[in-house]
Amino acid sequence: MVKTSKEVAPNRYRESFGRFFEDFTVGDVYEHRPGRTITETDNTWFTLLTMNTHPMHFDAEYAKHSEFGRCIICSPLTVGIMVGMSVTDVSQKAIANLGWKEIRMTFPLFAGDTLTSESEVLDKRESKSRPNAGIVSIKTTGFNQDGKVVCEFERSMLIAKRGYDVEEKAGY
Repeated sequence: MVKTSKEVAPNRYRESFGRFFEDFTVGDVYEHRPGRTITETDNTWFTLLTMNTHPMHFDAEYAKHSEFGRCIICSPLTVGIMVGMSVTDVSQKAIANLGWKEIRMTFPLFAGDTLTSESEVLDKRESKSRPNAGIVSIKTTGFNQDGKVVCEFERSMLIAKRGYDVEEKAGY
């Protein structure tokens, strides 16, 4: 995570996070910390808020008869937390998310598991239509506390170049 601070007044500093387009290098890997222990409450609330009615996510009696023997974490919650974990490293300076692809759920995540993740820079290029930005593509991988890969996905973002940033324009 790139963390900097800038002086906003004499003896007063404001922290800033994230990378501008110029700060990305293909092949770099960013480990996102801290991890996040997922609770049964997290899973139940997310499942109900998103109107996901599959009982594997909230009905312990149903789930105990499955191959897992217990409720599993709702996969969009896993993806959402991994995206959130990556923000300060890869998309804090994003103008827009352009898309996700190749989302793979490779191992179940359960209540009580601790999720960590990392992102590798796959590609970067200048934007053809926006001279103030570039496109960065990453692969994010999530792990449980035992190091098992639980989820992988690729994401592309339009990232501001230095000198053009909403934070700067807004005075942040």
